[in-house]
Amino acid sequence: MIKKASAVWKGSLKEGSGVLSTETGVLRDAPYGFKSRFEAGPGTNPEELIAAAHAGCFSMALSLILGEAGFTAEKIETHAAVAIEKVDDGFAITSSHLDLAAKIPGIDQAKFEELAEKAKSGCPVSKALNTKITMSARLET
Repeated sequence: MIKKASAVWKGSLKEGSGVLSTETGVLRDAPYGFKSRFEAGPGTNPEELIAAAHAGCFSMALSLILGEAGFTAEKIETHAAVAIEKVDDGFAITSSHLDLAAKIPGIDQAKFEELAEKAKSGCPVSKALNTKITMSARLET
């Protein structure tokens, strides 16, 4: 399976601008630029999209792992915070923090944490990021 997206950039780094599109059309010419990435400007940016991908991938992975263990979540809500920082040779994504809140009937805290950790390390986006990934997980009643 191959998923596709495209980016078109015009101009210099700081004054230029670009658009992002996905083959599904969910993003179609979504604007992005220096200000949306490094300042407080309009549009999206690669790190925001990576955070969305990480949160979505993790939530689906946790749903799968819960199902394999005999549980069904009423709700899995995951927020991801991806950090981009200046490093020696430029910039790098240095971490992604997952903040999970889930309502899962019949599960205890220890099993919840065990399965959440398994999902954190097993989701394909976690594997692709190859960076420090942390998580806080709250089981709601």
